[in-house]
Amino acid sequence: MAAADTPVLLLNAPLVASRLGYPDLSGLDLLELFAFVHPARFCVPTPRGLAEALGLEEPQGDENVPAFLQAAAGALMAICESAEWPEREGAWSALQNLVRLRWPWAQVLGPFLARPAKAERWLFSKLPEWEEAPERAAPRQVELSPNAVLARLDQLTGAGAEQREGQRAYSCDAAEVFSPRDRRGAPHLLLAQAGTGIGKTLGYLAPASLWAEESGGTVWVSTYTKNLQRQLRQESRRAWPAERPDGSPPVVVRKGRENYLCLLNLEDALQGGFAGRAAILAQLVARWAAYSQDGDMIGGDLPGWLGTLFRKRGVAALTDQRGECVYAGCPHYRKCFIERAARSSAQADLVIANHALVMVNSARGRDTGQRPTRIIFDEGHHVFEAADSTFAAALTGQEAIELRRWIVGPERNSRGRRRGLAARLADVSSYDEAGGDAVEAALEAAHALPSDGWLQRIHEGAPSGPVEALLAQVRAATYARDESGGQEAGYGIETEAAALPGELIEAAGDAEEALAAIRAPLMKLGTRLEAILADAPDWLDAQGRARIEGARHSLAWRIDTLAAWEALLERLGGPADPEFVDWLAVDRSEAREFDVGIHRHWLDPMKPFAKVVLEPAHGVMLTSATLTDRSEAGPDWDSAIARSGAAWLDAQPQLTAADSPFDYASRAEVLIVTDIRKGDLPALAGAYARLIEASGGGVLGLFTAIRRLRAVHGRIADRLAREGLPLYAQHVDPIDTGTLVDIFRDDPRASLLGTDALRDGVDVPGHSLRCVVMEQVPWPRPDILHKARRLAGGGNAYDDRIIRARLAQAFGRLIRSKEDAGHFVVLSPAFPTRLLTAFPPGTPVLRLTLEEALQRIASGVFGTGNPATGVNESVGEEPA
Repeated sequence: MAAADTPVLLLNAPLVASRLGYPDLSGLDLLELFAFVHPARFCVPTPRGLAEALGLEEPQGDENVPAFLQAAAGALMAICESAEWPEREGAWSALQNLVRLRWPWAQVLGPFLARPAKAERWLFSKLPEWEEAPERAAPRQVELSPNAVLARLDQLTGAGAEQREGQRAYSCDAAEVFSPRDRRGAPHLLLAQAGTGIGKTLGYLAPASLWAEESGGTVWVSTYTKNLQRQLRQESRRAWPAERPDGSPPVVVRKGRENYLCLLNLEDALQGGFAGRAAILAQLVARWAAYSQDGDMIGGDLPGWLGTLFRKRGVAALTDQRGECVYAGCPHYRKCFIERAARSSAQADLVIANHALVMVNSARGRDTGQRPTRIIFDEGHHVFEAADSTFAAALTGQEAIELRRWIVGPERNSRGRRRGLAARLADVSSYDEAGGDAVEAALEAAHALPSDGWLQRIHEGAPSGPVEALLAQVRAATYARDESGGQEAGYGIETEAAALPGELIEAAGDAEEALAAIRAPLMKLGTRLEAILADAPDWLDAQGRARIEGARHSLAWRIDTLAAWEALLERLGGPADPEFVDWLAVDRSEAREFDVGIHRHWLDPMKPFAKVVLEPAHGVMLTSATLTDRSEAGPDWDSAIARSGAAWLDAQPQLTAADSPFDYASRAEVLIVTDIRKGDLPALAGAYARLIEASGGGVLGLFTAIRRLRAVHGRIADRLAREGLPLYAQHVDPIDTGTLVDIFRDDPRASLLGTDALRDGVDVPGHSLRCVVMEQVPWPRPDILHKARRLAGGGNAYDDRIIRARLAQAFGRLIRSKEDAGHFVVLSPAFPTRLLTAFPPGTPVLRLTLEEALQRIASGVFGTGNPATGVNESVGEEPA
C-alpha cells in the first residue's frame, strides 16, 4: 500500500517488484536517473555498483541502503548543476519531452537543470556523417618469421612479463594461417587447443597485428559470446591505437544489423510511435545515441539493464529486426550506425565479429570484395552450433508472416513505420513498367502467406490460404503422433517428417506452388533492378544507386529463403535425403503455443560451412580450451576435425595443443555427491541452499531444465536473502544475462543460477566465483535432430563426447587465473567414470555424501594432499 500511494525511491524497480510479487510497482528508479545523467556509461545495478560509479561510500548492510539511495539521488542532482558535467548537451531538451511524458523524475530534476543560453541541436542534426573511402587494396603476400612474431608478442605482453613457453609456441603456430595460400579452395587451416591461462588472445593477436601491418589486410576474429568480444576490444588496445592519424579506427566491432540502433525507428518512436513507458525509453535511448561509441544496443555501451526497466521489448523495436532497411532511401542514411560500422570494418586492421555474422556475411554479404579471408574463430568449439543454425531452413508461421509483412507492408490497423515493397521501390516502379508489374505480382502472391491471427484460425479449424492450411495439417499430424502422454505440456513437441498423411502431402504441394508464385516475381524484380543499375537513368544519383543495391541484397535473401522452403516441401512424401534431417514441430512455452512449422537441418552443417566460409578463405584458425574431446585414450583430434569442416576440404589441417599452466591438482577438486536422488526436487533445492551457505555465496549453479531452475530458486531465494546471501537467476529475474553476470562478479556473497548460456559466457576470475554446482550430468536432449546425428556419429560415443565437452566448459568457469581455487560439484549419484576425462589431468575427483561435501566446502579444503572422505578418482591416474 505504501509503494502504491507514495513515489518510492528505488533501485531497479522490476527486480524489486519481482521480489515483492507486486508487478505494478513504480516510482523514482535511480537507474533511470543514472541513464539520463550519464548516457553510454555502465554501472552494476546494485547499491554497491552505483556507489562505485558515483564515487560514494558503499552502504554496509541492507539497513543502510535507504539512506544511500537518497545520497545517490543527491549526487546525481549535483552533477546536473555542475559546470563540469560532460553529458550536459541535449539534457534540457530531453527533459522538456520527459516532462510532457510524465516521467517521474522530470519534476524532481527541473530545478537542477538550467536552460541553455542557445537552443540545443536535435540528435539527428548533430550525429556525425560517415564518409565514403576508396576501396582497400588486396593485402600483400607476406611471410611472418617466428622471431618477428615473438618480438611482437613480447611487445604486447609488456616489459618484464613472464615468458610462457606455451603461449610462445601457440603464437608461432598461429602465424602459419597468414602464409600465402598454395591452392585455390585450400586455405591454411589450424586447429589449436589452448588450455585456460595460456594467453591465447594475445597469442593470436601478435601474428594478426603483425600481418595486418605488413600486408595492409584485415583480420577477422570471431567469437561466440559478447563477453569475449568486450575482452578482445580491450586486449586489442595493446596492439592498435584507438584511432589512426586520419581519425579512422583500426579496430572495429561488427555485429548483425539487429544489434544496432535504427535511427529511422528511433525517430518514429520519438514522434509518437511509442506510447506510455516505451516513449520514456525512447527519450533515454536518444540521450544515449548522442554519446554512444558505435550505436550497439546489445552488448555495446547501452547498459543492458536499461531495456529491462521498461519490461516490454522496446529496445528490440528500435533495431532493424526484420531486415526492412531502405538504405539510401532513409533520411538518416549518412549517419547510420550500421553503415558506419560496415564502412569502418572495410578499412580496419582487425574486425571483431561473431560466428553467425561471419557465416551470414560469407553466404550473402552485400560486397563479396569485403568478405573475410583471414579468420580466427575463438571459442571454436561453438562453430558447429553456429553453422547448424545459419544453414538451417524453417518454414514456420512466424517466419512466413514476417515475409508477408516485408512484401506487403502495413495492413489494417498496424502501427509503426513498416513499409512494404511497393513503398520502398515506388520510384523504380514508376520508371520501369516491368519492375512495377513484378512488384504488383509479388504483392498479390504474398497474400497466400499467413496474416495476423493465423494461429487462432488454425486452432479454430479455419485456416486462410494454402500456407496456413499446410500449417494446420502440420499441427494436426504432430499432435496425433505425440507420445509424451501430456506429461510435457509446457514444452514443444515434434515428429519425423516421414510416412506423412496424404492430406499433409497434398497441402504441401499447394503451399509449394504458392511459394513459387511469390518467388518468380521477386526474381524478375531483381533482374529489373540489375538492368536499371546497368543502364542508369539520369535521375539515379549515388544515393539512389545505393538504395537499389540494398534492395537487391534484401531480395536475394528472400528469394533464397523461398527456394529453401520449396525444396523442403518438395521432399515431403518422397524418399528422405540422407544429407538432411527434416521434422514437424509445434513450439510451446508455459503450455502456450506460439509457432508451428517444418524444419530442415543439415546432418553435418560443416559441409556448407566448408563450402561457404572455409574454401574462399586463405587462412582460418579455430581455437578453444575445449576443442578436442578428452577420452580415456587421450585427446580426440578426429572429433575436432569433423566439427571444424576440415573433412570437407581438399587440405589437411595443422593441429597444435598447449596445456593449461594452472595447478588444478592443488587448486580445484570435483565433488560428485551421491545421495541426492534424481527427481527429488525438495532434496535438490535443499542441497543448493546448503552448498551456497557453506560457500558463503560465490556459487554458479547450472541447470539443464528451466523448470527445475525456477522451482529451486522459488524454494531457497528468500531463505538465503535473510542470511545476506543474494541469489539471482536467469529466466526468473527481469534482468538480461550479461547484467546478471556483472552483478554476480561484483558481489562476492551473491550466487547465480542459470542454464546453457552461463556454461560458456561467464568469465569471473577471483573470489566471486569459488564453486560451480551442476544439478545433474548434462545429458543431451534426445530430440529428432540429436538422434539422427547420434546414429551417424557412433551412438553412445557421440553422446559421451557432447557430455564431456559440456562438463569441460562448465569446469572452465571455475579457474580463470592462477590465484583462483574452488570446488566443482555434480549432484548426481550415477556419474559414469568414463566421463571423468572431461576434467584436466590430475584434478582430484571425490565421490561422497552431501554432508561430506559441505564440510570440505565450508572449510575451504580442496586439491591433493588434503584429507578426503570417499573415493578418490584423480583424473589421469588410477583410482586410489
